[in-house]
Amino acid sequence: MALTPTIADPNTRTLSYGLAPGAMDEQIDVESEEMLVNMGPQHPSTHGVLRVVLRTDGEMVLEAVPHLGYLHRCKEKIAENLPYYKYIGYTDRLDYLAAMNNNHAWSMAVEKLAGIEVPKRAEYIRVLAAELNRIASHLVSFGTYGLDMGAFAPFLYAFREREYILDLFEQLCGARLTLSYINVGGVTWDLPPLFLEKLGEFLDYFEPKIDEYNDLLSYNHIFIKRTANVGVVSRELAIGYALSGPMIRGSGIPFDLRRDRPYSVYDQLDFDICIGGGRMGTIGDCWDRYWVKMQEMKQCIRILRQCIERMPDGMYRAKLPRNMKVPNGEVYAEYENPRGHLGFYIESQGGPIPYRVHIRGPSFVNLAVTEKLCRNVLLADVPAIIGSIDIVMGEVDR
Repeated sequence: MALTPTIADPNTRTLSYGLAPGAMDEQIDVESEEMLVNMGPQHPSTHGVLRVVLRTDGEMVLEAVPHLGYLHRCKEKIAENLPYYKYIGYTDRLDYLAAMNNNHAWSMAVEKLAGIEVPKRAEYIRVLAAELNRIASHLVSFGTYGLDMGAFAPFLYAFREREYILDLFEQLCGARLTLSYINVGGVTWDLPPLFLEKLGEFLDYFEPKIDEYNDLLSYNHIFIKRTANVGVVSRELAIGYALSGPMIRGSGIPFDLRRDRPYSVYDQLDFDICIGGGRMGTIGDCWDRYWVKMQEMKQCIRILRQCIERMPDGMYRAKLPRNMKVPNGEVYAEYENPRGHLGFYIESQGGPIPYRVHIRGPSFVNLAVTEKLCRNVLLADVPAIIGSIDIVMGEVDR
């Protein structure tokens, strides 16, 4: 949409630019060097659905205002018109880089509301699938963040490893992106033959690769210059904006729902909560947020090895009626998505279809801090800041 200048005040030499119908106008002094610049899409996960309007003075960004576009809309309203088990496919499109995690979160909410007990084997399979998807999601973040900073090689390495994971998902459920595998009561199918052996081979191959990534990008002098002390989120700011996931852990707050409010079988597994820091100490900058994800991939490997070792026998899904009816009530289930706190609120008035559904998407909440972080920074810092937030727009516009 073109910006249309109009005279705001005939007694002063200022112009008023309308950003969007009904949006607040910007006052720009024509005697200064200030300009309004439309930025984006510059990140693979924003492809046309996030517009950032920058107010610049030369190379300095004075203000950045994000405007949301349209992508996979009305998912909450769609949920209010479908049976509980049929909505699984729509959760794939929320954070489409973490479909297993979204499936798991929705299923947990329904099971909590309906009082469904999930078999132990199904719980371990769920955690296995979710942590494998967490690695795949962080690999995309690692590769695309390298692209944002001008490094092409990390993108190729990340997608090479991610292909192994997608091949495992294809064996597991026949899909590679929108997986719809974890369902109400358990999982859709049991593990295929030799799946755990193939997963173990992948983990042996992948674990040393993380150290290679650190040598390639994490400790790269140019990358550190581009990300260190840029977009600093203090502990107070992180709490004030209700940030979660790597955004809050990058600021040194070790909050992770898998440990602090455990669900599924996470309370039976041994893993560490990763915070920002590394060689430079915790600052809460872009590098710290990136570093959290690099370390989390190692913890995912720890969890996956424990799941392989402890995988119990038994049923992979609870026996449920096809036309499952949920009693009256309401529930809120929270989940540690790769990008932060994912929540599903469901209200039931009885029957097979929910009465109300609300989704708390971590990308939507984390994106709110953009305007605060992109003040008085260089133009080149804006891609570094937005990339470090690691948004997926499918769950931003709901």
